[in-house]
Parts: sequence; C-alpha cells; structure tokens
Amino acid sequence: IERVGGNETIPVDIRIIAATHRNLDQMMDAGGFRRDLFFRLKVFPIHIPPLRSRRSDIPALLQHFIQKKCREMKLEKVPALAPQALDQLLAYRWPGNVRELENAVERELILCRGQQLLFHGMNETTSDYHQSHSTPGSIEDAAPSAERVSLDQAMARHIQQALAAAGGKVEGPGGAAERLDINPRTLRHRMRKLGVPFGRRVKKRRGKTS
Repeated sequence: IERVGGNETIPVDIRIIAATHRNLDQMMDAGGFRRDLFFRLKVFPIHIPPLRSRRSDIPALLQHFIQKKCREMKLEKVPALAPQALDQLLAYRWPGNVRELENAVERELILCRGQQLLFHGMNETTSDYHQSHSTPGSIEDAAPSAERVSLDQAMARHIQQALAAAGGKVEGPGGAAERLDINPRTLRHRMRKLGVPFGRRVKKRRGKTS
C-alpha cells in the first residue's frame, strides 16, 4: 500500500474479502455505488446462490450448526433429529439463507430441552410458527396472532418467561438456566446479546421506576 502523500510502498500480508447481497451492477447504473471502488474490489468474484437454490447443502449445514451450537451451549448430549424434520427443512424457502438456518437450529436446541429436534412449522408463516412452538400460558400466547416476531424477539421472550418463573434467579436450583437446560454462563451471554435485563440491571431499572 502507499500512504496518501507518501513516497514509498509499504508491504502488507492481508486479503480483503467483501460480501454483499445487493446487485452492484444496478446500483452503479443508478449512481448508488462507486464504479472505481467496484473495480478495485472485483479481483476474483464468487457468486453464491441462495440456500433455497442449493438445498443439497442443508443436511451438511444442519449437522454443522447442531454440533457448533451444542458446543457453545455446553450441552453434554447432542439431540437427535426427529423423523420428517429434515423433510420440513428441505421444503422451507429460507428467505434468511444460511444465517436463518443457524438461528433456527439454536432456537430448536433451546426449546427441545434434550429431546428430539422437531422443527415443527418451518413451512408455515412466521406468526403460525411461533404459535406452534408456544405452550399454554407462555408469553408467546399473549402476543397477537398477526404480530410478526423475529427469531431474536421470540428467544428473548422465552428467556424472560423462564426468568420470571424463576423469580429473576439465573443459576442454581430452580434458576432460569436450569429451567432452560442451558449453561448459566451461556444464558447470561445470550441475555446480554438479546438485551434481556438481569441481576443488577433489573435492580437499577426498578430503582428508577420506584
């Protein structure tokens, strides 16, 4: 590389990988993307089709994400895939591509609690999918049927339900981690990521509202 205004070349050992789901040719024609930047980046373009166009990859990706999420969640036993579950996943359109598949695996591992991975409702609408996974008296039941809930929102609600049932207790006997059958450290990390308050943050909120 050469610094702006510099007079010497500085060697670096890096590789730049740029990814996008946008049509850059159309954006350049519309003036929404710089042509000079496009041709600087376009050295070796790789076009990856959406997951729905390469369904044969789903079984391998599914096993990869199950193993990965089990390690992250500190699960001692890898749950088995229920009969017909793979057929449901293969029939689903996957508008969110590979990331949606990864999130679906993580959600199912939280919900299955060591039982078979069912993936019920993956061929249904978003609202129907959450209703099929809800249990009587759960927070999901309280949501209107027309509400579109993201995967992270549904997961946050599920954790909040377990936390409320545990009286705000995260770990230990009767705690939310035990109810969700998940490692307490993993649960705390998940709650921070999803913005679910716990511990001192809950006390601070209560102090402000009191």
